[in-house]
Amino acid sequence: MKSAFAESRPFLLLSLLFGISYFFVKDSNIPGLYLMAWKGAGVGFLAIYALVRLHRLDGKIVGAIMALGAIGDMVLEYDLMLGAAAFMAGNLLAILFFSRFRRHKLAFSQKMFAILLVPLSMLIAWTLPSDRSDAVLVSLYCLSISAMAAMAWTSRFSRYQVGLGAILFLISDFLIFARMGPLETSIIPELLVWPLYYFGQFMIVTGIVGTLRHEMAADSADPVHA
Repeated sequence: MKSAFAESRPFLLLSLLFGISYFFVKDSNIPGLYLMAWKGAGVGFLAIYALVRLHRLDGKIVGAIMALGAIGDMVLEYDLMLGAAAFMAGNLLAILFFSRFRRHKLAFSQKMFAILLVPLSMLIAWTLPSDRSDAVLVSLYCLSISAMAAMAWTSRFSRYQVGLGAILFLISDFLIFARMGPLETSIIPELLVWPLYYFGQFMIVTGIVGTLRHEMAADSADPVHA
């Protein structure tokens, strides 16, 4: 247990170091390439954490999801469409991943929340841009992130860690869209977009890894699987 913690701790600490500190340096005079790498390192180290802690296909998939997020973080600084494409690819991969871990029993309220989350999110996203020519593209992008959040919410991973992390990720995107419209001159997106996004990703990956490692440990201790 101790060696496993020592094995993963540097990557989580490095992720937190870069992820938290980026918030304070993002508007500084650091040269663009260095700042881009700084931004990507926060979620990039989460990708490495998943690969190190899950020595199986699931670790590779979660690592790829986080790596696509890190690529999106960096590319977004130079090309909005390419950055969005990287995030969409990560969201689609996450949807496929969560579909393998569906929760068998859902309360009616939780089921309705997941069903309504996607259309309501797309509607909200569609209303936000002031330039109405952007509304359809923003709404279509929101389809991927809201579907990912709905799948995370209905998966058997912790709803209050993985599910909530996905919702935080979705809210951060709403604030980005709102910056294209009603919150264009507001400081709220500037203050909240990055913390909601980064800690949402942090909650998702640590929740997935923690659950799967616990299950792996339980299986290895089960005489039937020994």
